[in-house]
Amino acid sequence: MTEKNGVMLQAFHWYTRGDGWLWTWLQQQAGTLSDIGFTAVWLPPAYKGSGGGFDVGYGVYDLFDLGEFDQKGTVATKYGTKEDYLKGIKEAQNSGMQVYGDIVFNHRLGGDHEEEFYGIPINPENRDEVIGEKHKVKAWTHFSFPGRDGKYSELHWHWWHFSAVDYSALDEERDAIYLIEGKEFEWDVAREKGNFDYLMGCNLDLNNPDVQKELIYWGKWYLDTTGIDGFRFDAVKHVKSTFFLKWLHSMRKHTSKDLFAVGEYWSHDLQSLCRFIDDTNENIMLFDVNLHFNFVKASLGLEYYDIRSIFDNTLVKEAPHLAATFVSNHDSQPLQSLESVVEPWFVPLAYGIILLRKEGYPTVSIADYHGAEYKDTGTDGNEYEINLTSHQWLIDKFLYVRKDYAYGTQKDYFENRNVFAWTREGNGNNSGGVGVVITNHQDAEVWMEMPKSNQEYRDLTEHVEESVHTDENGWGMFSARGRSISVWIEAG
Repeated sequence: MTEKNGVMLQAFHWYTRGDGWLWTWLQQQAGTLSDIGFTAVWLPPAYKGSGGGFDVGYGVYDLFDLGEFDQKGTVATKYGTKEDYLKGIKEAQNSGMQVYGDIVFNHRLGGDHEEEFYGIPINPENRDEVIGEKHKVKAWTHFSFPGRDGKYSELHWHWWHFSAVDYSALDEERDAIYLIEGKEFEWDVAREKGNFDYLMGCNLDLNNPDVQKELIYWGKWYLDTTGIDGFRFDAVKHVKSTFFLKWLHSMRKHTSKDLFAVGEYWSHDLQSLCRFIDDTNENIMLFDVNLHFNFVKASLGLEYYDIRSIFDNTLVKEAPHLAATFVSNHDSQPLQSLESVVEPWFVPLAYGIILLRKEGYPTVSIADYHGAEYKDTGTDGNEYEINLTSHQWLIDKFLYVRKDYAYGTQKDYFENRNVFAWTREGNGNNSGGVGVVITNHQDAEVWMEMPKSNQEYRDLTEHVEESVHTDENGWGMFSARGRSISVWIEAG
């Protein structure tokens, strides 16, 4: 499903500039991104959200509105118009990159009309606990999409298309999830909070035949309209895994293509990730959340963290061919609800690990690549100004090495708790391969065997100025400065 030595760029973050900038930027930068070494771009949800031109895309209102209709106070989405979206996709593909669309199946927000129905109040922190009697609920569950007026699809969403909501105009003071009468939560989902089927807004009932039919119809329409090459599925732990498999098979049959698919299952529990992979017959990769968590621990632990344990409890260790590795993303960045920050000093080391080793399909965050500046309110109610460092210079170096040197047999040198080193033998075309030395403490030296004997090697990162000459058997002493990474390739 992925190109050999491919690299995905997450081309957005939570605070990506609005006003239609992103689709135009993609059109202008696609060729450059491809030349640098990116082979795919993951784009944000492109359909109209309940927040209109300010919506990041995960508050889904209308899947069929890709920035074409005057809805939620705007024609364009945060990222631009449908026309510019399609142009951006075409430019990326013409430049040799694949394009992945972000798909949100779990919920809908921003209904057009209120409806009344009966529901049972459930404890949001324990979905196994009923906290009241069944009673009348009034919520925004009728989605009529007046701006689209039936174009592409005439289906209106009503309360019976959903299984639960978290608001009732008749019961505004109660903190509850209302399980709609005659519905039940799915059991083929994460077991957090007893049952994590419900996430937010109007929770789609994926057992409803009309819901299934509409989502499959929309998927085919979306593929025909955009020509994208694959999907990133949002919040898969909240949706029954068998539906993803059914939907993906329908899309692949429709296009006669082996469309790429990766899911976001945000959980520390490796067994849950592996269970999802098994349930979907290894058709869908997952982002390696535990590897990200290990990067966070390593960055906070400094020299006290045993860097040899960086792959413990990770998907890239358990099932490397199904692991999409990443350092940061839009959910983990500062001031988000899932904030989980890799400290700046360790970010280049983490990218060296995911980009220069053979296991996993790496993703680069645009916020780590270009940096990011934004302001937002924290969970404590205070406003914070965030300035994320750009690591483009080093990431570009890693992408160059990944494309031209990081091939073949991998040999690890994990000789003490603070040094993480390995070599790759190269592509067999007279390549001298690559050697990588990482230290999370003081300056380090590692005696390593490289593919070429009597060869001069240099540190592409320029952290170490002195070159290294391998002996007649290909061995040499390779180093890295304290708390840094050095990438050794043949001098020339």
